[in-house]
Amino acid sequence: MTIANTPVLHPDLTPAQRACLEALPLTGNHVVSGPPGSGKSLLAAHRAVHLALTGRPTLLLSRSNLLRQLLRDTLQGLTVPGAPVEAATVHGWIQRRFGRDVPRTEDGWFDWTALTHRAAATLGEDDASTPHLVIDEGQDLPPDFYQLARLAAASVTVFADECQRLTETNSTLTEITDALGRSTGRVEIGGNHRNTREIVSLAEHFRIGATRPGIPVRSGTLPVIRHYSGNKDLVDDIVTMAARQPQHRIGVIVNSLRTAADLMRSLERAGLAREPQLYSSAASSGRYRDLDLTRPGVVLVHRASAKGLDFDTVVIPDTETDAAIDPTSAALRMTYYVMITRARERLVLGWQGTRLPGHLEGLQGRSVMR
Repeated sequence: MTIANTPVLHPDLTPAQRACLEALPLTGNHVVSGPPGSGKSLLAAHRAVHLALTGRPTLLLSRSNLLRQLLRDTLQGLTVPGAPVEAATVHGWIQRRFGRDVPRTEDGWFDWTALTHRAAATLGEDDASTPHLVIDEGQDLPPDFYQLARLAAASVTVFADECQRLTETNSTLTEITDALGRSTGRVEIGGNHRNTREIVSLAEHFRIGATRPGIPVRSGTLPVIRHYSGNKDLVDDIVTMAARQPQHRIGVIVNSLRTAADLMRSLERAGLAREPQLYSSAASSGRYRDLDLTRPGVVLVHRASAKGLDFDTVVIPDTETDAAIDPTSAALRMTYYVMITRARERLVLGWQGTRLPGHLEGLQGRSVMR
């Protein structure tokens, strides 16, 4: 049976996004790169559904469990009868494929060499069950993972942006391509359909990389750099935002789970119209593990879990926790670039203390100081 290389179309896809899908053959390994807001996660979901139409098992993988939930919800709107796609974490897939006793290294990560040897030893066995793998935010996985995936999958399609590497075990686009093999295809997708011009202008202050992404057409309000006298002042501001924009999704991205828990307790007592949500990677199940990221209201999330998400309003309330870090640090700049570009409409960078954090200096003209 021959499947035409035509994507399953979705009304939200732009002509450039459709062209990107059409440029991807149904065989082979491919790396798709693009800046924040270009629609990589949506394209990853479409690519997975497209591959599932070949009749082979297809998995849409992410490192983050919270992103997995978002991808799962996206897939529900793209369901094609007889061509199911499962959203899973990389950890979950590896444990299912190689067993829960999978070997690990001293740092707690998987022993990629041992797993690669296992995959090589069974190469060609039960070929019909070998899955297609589609990986979102692939820059946050190590090159060794892609050497394993090359052996354990029928094909691998990676969506990535090396300007958004937040983990210590990350990969550049070149490293991903090299690990998947010389025949790996490369496709770029441009455009920014998420942020306003003002938000992108502020993000540019922190971006790492030589190629500047395109500037969005849509305009909005200037981001706000706001001094909070204390947590009560911060909570009052979040409550006011939620009341003024009851249909907005407000993401509060924090630097510690303790801060998230403190804010959660205060927001629960504040009597918000919609119950706030808190994500904790330490929770195995329940309200702090399984979130509804589509409904309006406040969501508290740690920086490490923010990748791939977006909110109408983003509040980064604790920038003073980075005051001691060199403002030119690539890791710091990349972190802020990722957090800032989560915002669709409004952005607030908050700080407490007596002195503006150094990495927020020099932002006059790109923001409003309050």
